[in-house]
Amino acid sequence: MEKKKKGRGLRILLCILAALVVFFAAINLIPPKKVMEHNPFIKAEGALPMIAAHRGGGVSNPENTLMAFRAAVNEFGIEICESDLWMTSDGHLVYSHDPTINRMACPEGAEAVTIAEHTLAELRTYNMGYNFRDPDTGEYVYRSLSEAEQQALGLKILEFHELLEEFYDDRKDLLFILEIKNGDETGFAAADIIDRTLTERFPDYKGNFVIGTFHPEIEAYLQKNHPALMRGGSTSGAAKFVVTQMLGVNLFSHTDFSCLQIPMGYDVKGVHLNLTKKGYIARAHRRNIAVQYWTINEAGDMRRLIELGADAIMTDDPKLLKQVLEEYGR
Repeated sequence: MEKKKKGRGLRILLCILAALVVFFAAINLIPPKKVMEHNPFIKAEGALPMIAAHRGGGVSNPENTLMAFRAAVNEFGIEICESDLWMTSDGHLVYSHDPTINRMACPEGAEAVTIAEHTLAELRTYNMGYNFRDPDTGEYVYRSLSEAEQQALGLKILEFHELLEEFYDDRKDLLFILEIKNGDETGFAAADIIDRTLTERFPDYKGNFVIGTFHPEIEAYLQKNHPALMRGGSTSGAAKFVVTQMLGVNLFSHTDFSCLQIPMGYDVKGVHLNLTKKGYIARAHRRNIAVQYWTINEAGDMRRLIELGADAIMTDDPKLLKQVLEEYGR
């Protein structure tokens, strides 16, 4: 009798295991719903990753300046401009990673020059290349420039539409990754400005933008009021996507963003999670989600992601990434 009970229990366990195997196989074979039909941020089959100039590429030129973006596009052959947007006190959107311009434009110890508390005209009195050091000599090469020289070189704080104007006629294929830094009502206004500017002045660029934010209320506002604008995955959205991939339950991921923007790895409570896996990229592509890695400034890491098949590599050093890609026949 005891043997019969053990045999029956074993058969039940095997049946449960078999059912689980079939279940997980099924949910990974069933094609998930695509977030969009065509995603310009997914590289062509067999192509090398796109170069995304992080803040325009702050290694070779002052970050977030027209000088940096010009070099990134015209010299280093990037496909994607990446940056962040803040609102000035008089309602202009400008490119800056920080809420202040001090790191780029002010002497050490100067009073904080906060973008939200200054007008565009006031911010334009500063030299955004003031603290930039030449990567070869270490010298502050732009400190002694006149106002006219700063303007001519593109070293004044850059307004949202000015970057688009620079390339719109000649580079209709240029892509943009932007992050709205402001939250709440100011962030809502920023989203409105982006959509209105693209619709009224740069319509051919409207499908070339993906907008990100760390503010859940801005993400919800974009989704409701500007659904035509592609969105990048929020921190929580990207984390949920990665977890479903780790557990092999991709079918249950209700993802609706266009680009998965992730580092090469996360450290969670002392545990390192490696995100450089082809399976993550393959599963993202099943939904037409592009996979973009940030912020990659070492040649070895670049080679790893090239061989992995990443769609884009965000880097502060587009010159180096261009050189590495040339090793692969770019």
